[in-house]
Amino acid sequence: MPPIESTTLQPVADRVMEQGQELLAGLPMFVVALAIVWLAWRFGGWLSRRQALQHVADRNPFLRELARTTVRWLILLAGVLIALEILEATALVGAVLGTAGVLGVAIGFAFKDILENYIAGILMSLRQPFAPRDHVVIDGNEGVIVALNSRATILMTLDGNHLRLPNALVFRSVTLNYTRNPSRRFHFEVGIGVEEDLVEAQEIGVRELQRIDGILADPPPRAMITALGDSNVQVRYQAWVDQRSHDFLLVKSESIRRVKLALEDAGMDMPEPIYRVQMSERKPSTAKDAKPVPDAAREHAVDTRARDDLDPQIDEDRDRHGGDDLLDATAPRE
Repeated sequence: MPPIESTTLQPVADRVMEQGQELLAGLPMFVVALAIVWLAWRFGGWLSRRQALQHVADRNPFLRELARTTVRWLILLAGVLIALEILEATALVGAVLGTAGVLGVAIGFAFKDILENYIAGILMSLRQPFAPRDHVVIDGNEGVIVALNSRATILMTLDGNHLRLPNALVFRSVTLNYTRNPSRRFHFEVGIGVEEDLVEAQEIGVRELQRIDGILADPPPRAMITALGDSNVQVRYQAWVDQRSHDFLLVKSESIRRVKLALEDAGMDMPEPIYRVQMSERKPSTAKDAKPVPDAAREHAVDTRARDDLDPQIDEDRDRHGGDDLLDATAPRE
C-alpha cells in the first residue's frame, strides 16, 4: 500500500507537469503575440507623427494631439485583439470587451460633468464661436475672452476678475458677442414738459448727438416719443457707437450730459415726475434765481475713445495659459 502523502500529492504533481508542458508548448505563440502588440504600439506611434495626420487640425494643437492619441490607441487595440486571437483566447476577448463596456458606462456616470466639458471643448474648438479678446455675455456673465481649454472658458470680467465657465455651460448657453458687430446702439429717455414743442426738443437732442465724438453718422441719431406721463412726455434719444474706436459707456454718458445741457440752453422744461411739498418761510427759488451752468462746463470735451485697461491683465493671463488655448484668432468664426 503506497504512502498516504504520495497518493494525495501525485495528482497535483501530474497537473503541474501538464500545465508546465502546455506553457512551454505555447511559449513561442506567446512571444509572437507580445511581438505583435509591441509592433502595433510602435507602428501607432510612427503613424501618429506623420505630417498628413497633422493637417487634420493644423491650427488646433488640442485636436492634433487628440488625433495622434486616438490613432495610436486604436492601432494598439487592434494589435491586442490579434494577439489574443493567436493565443486562441477569444473567450477572453469577449470578457474583456464586456468588462470594458460595463466599465465605460460606470465611468461615464461617475465623470459625466468632466466628459461633458471635455466634449464641449472639442466642439467649440472646431466651431470657434468667439475669438480671444471678444467682449461677450455668456449666461449673464459679462467679460472679455481670455482662453478656451479642454475644460473651461476663461473670461476677464470688466472689473478685472478671473472667471472660469464650464465648457458645457458655455456650449448650451446663449452668447451675446459685442465684438462680432462693433456698431452698438444706446438710448436714453428725457422727460419734456407737456407744454413744450416736442418736435423742437427732438431736433435739439439729435443735433447735439451729431456733434459728439464717437457717434456714427450712419445710422444717424434719432429721437422719438415713447410715452405720455402725468407731468411730462418721454422722449427717447438713440445713437450708434463704433466700439473699436470709442468706449460705449463713455459715449453714452457724454451724450446724456450734452443733450441735457442743450435742452436747458433752449429753455426746455424738464419737470420731475415727483411731487414735493416744501414747508418753508423762505421765498421759493425760481428759474431766474438758479445758478447758471458755466459755459466751460457746457463745452468741456470728454475723451470717449476706447480704453485698454484690461489688456495688461489679459496678456498676463494668456501668457500663463500658453499653448493650452484652443482658440485661434485667425480662424474663421462660426
